[in-house]
Amino acid sequence: MIKLRSKRFCRGNSKLGSGGGNGVKGQEKGEIKWELRPGGMLVQKRETAESVGEGMITVRVSTVPKWHEISIESTSTFGELKMILSLVSGLEPREQRLLFRGKEREDCEYLHMVGVRDKDKVLLLEDPAIKERKLHALSTPCRTISV
Repeated sequence: MIKLRSKRFCRGNSKLGSGGGNGVKGQEKGEIKWELRPGGMLVQKRETAESVGEGMITVRVSTVPKWHEISIESTSTFGELKMILSLVSGLEPREQRLLFRGKEREDCEYLHMVGVRDKDKVLLLEDPAIKERKLHALSTPCRTISV
């Protein structure tokens, strides 16, 4: 493995590697790790398996009054996450709206492609249109018919 340092292109008085050895063990902020592939190509080293999207991750889902910690494959979709949440929250998947990083996510989007990592937070909201229909159905009086 070859380690090369990237240069910072900013106007700062400090130099790369803060001097004095106060950095994290062998890893400075501006350091990029490189690897030599079997074909001879020099490429930036991939991240570890836990952070890229292989294996199980724990997603913290917030329904406004409660928190749920859900363990799921990182290569799953938001639709699969909704299926699991329907068991926990009691809301059907079509009634759920999942927000990650301030955007509503579609059922077909993959967690790892959007950037969901271990211990990330996802907000679960009930669809306002369906919520309104439920309230409207409850507000209409029941009529009894006698024959």
